Amino acid sequence: MRFYTHHHKYYCGIDLHATMMYVCITDESGTVLLHKNLRTNPQEFTRVIEPYTEDLAVAVECVFVWYWIADLCARLGVTFVLGHALYMKAIHGGKVKNDRIDSKKIAGLLRSGMLPQAYAYPKRMRSTRDLLRRRLYLVRRHAELQAHIQNTRHQYNMPAFSKQISRACNRIGIADIFDDPMVAASVEVDSNLLDALHEQILFIERQIVQQVRDHAPVAVQLLRTIPGVGKILALTILYEIGDIARFPRVGNFISYARLVKCAHESAGKSFSGKNAKIGNAHLKWAFSEAAVLFLRGNPQAKAWHQKLISKYGKAKALSVIAQKLGRTAYIILKRSTPFDRVKFFESL
Repeated sequence: MRFYTHHHKYYCGIDLHATMMYVCITDESGTVLLHKNLRTNPQEFTRVIEPYTEDLAVAVECVFVWYWIADLCARLGVTFVLGHALYMKAIHGGKVKNDRIDSKKIAGLLRSGMLPQAYAYPKRMRSTRDLLRRRLYLVRRHAELQAHIQNTRHQYNMPAFSKQISRACNRIGIADIFDDPMVAASVEVDSNLLDALHEQILFIERQIVQQVRDHAPVAVQLLRTIPGVGKILALTILYEIGDIARFPRVGNFISYARLVKCAHESAGKSFSGKNAKIGNAHLKWAFSEAAVLFLRGNPQAKAWHQKLISKYGKAKALSVIAQKLGRTAYIILKRSTPFDRVKFFESL
C-alpha cells in the first residue's frame, strides 16, 4: 500500500459520480474552504478550483469516471491523486455515509498523508489498454457461444463434431444435424454471433497492432521471446503494466499481478489472507494463460511441471509456473534483454 505524502497549500477531495461530484477543498490546517455539490462539468469544476490552483492537490476514488478529471488536472497543471478504492474503504469506513462526508474524508486523507494510491494510467496508452480489455470480453463471449453449441449437442445426445467449431468453415450446416427446428434455430443464432464476434475481434487486433508501432514495439518483441507468450499476451502484459519503472522490486510486481498470496499473521497465528481481489486481474489472466502455453512443445518445462505436481498438486503447479513467468517478464522489461532459457531453468 502506497500513500501520497507530499505537502500542498490546498487539498481537494472529490466524491465523484457520473453526473454529480461533491467537492471539498481544505487548507493545510484542515479548515474547509469550499464544500459544494456540482455537476460533473469541466468548466464548472475549473471555475470552482481557480482560486486555489496555486498549489492544489486533487484526489478522487478510483471509479470508472476518473479519466476526464485526471486529464483536466494535467492541462491545468494541478496535482492529481487517484485513491485506491478497496484500501480507502477499509480506512475511512464509518457508520454514517453520504457524498458530503465522503468528499471531506478524502480531502482529510490526502492532507494527512494517509490516502492509499492507485496507479493513474497515463492518457497516451490508456485507450489502447481499454480496447485490449474489450477484446478479452469479446473473446470470452466467443468461448461461451461455442460452449453453448457443445452443450446443446450433449443435451440431444448428438454425435461429436468431426472438426473444431471455432473455425467458421467447420460450422457450415452445423444446425442441420438437429431435427427440432427451434433447436436448429438456436444453434444457427450462436453460429452467426460467432462469425460477427470473430470479425470484431480481428478488427480490434488490427487497431492495436497499429498503435504498438508508436508506443513500445521493442518491448513487445522482447516479451514474445518467452515461450508461450504470443502477440496478444505480450500486448496485454505490456499495456496492463504501463511503465515497469513504477515497480521498484519484482515482489511489488508479482503482488500487483496477483501471482502471490500474502500471509496474514496475528499473535503468532497464520491464517488465509483477505483482499485477494486487490491487484490486476488482467495480468493474472495473462500469466495464467502463458503458464499453460509455456508447457506446449517444451519437454524441459513439462518435466519441471511434473515435479511441481508431485510436490504441490496440479492447480498450484501452474500457479508456480505463472509466478516464475511473471518474474521473468519483469526482468526482461527492466533490463531490456530477451528470454534466456539457460538462466530460466538453472534458477529452478
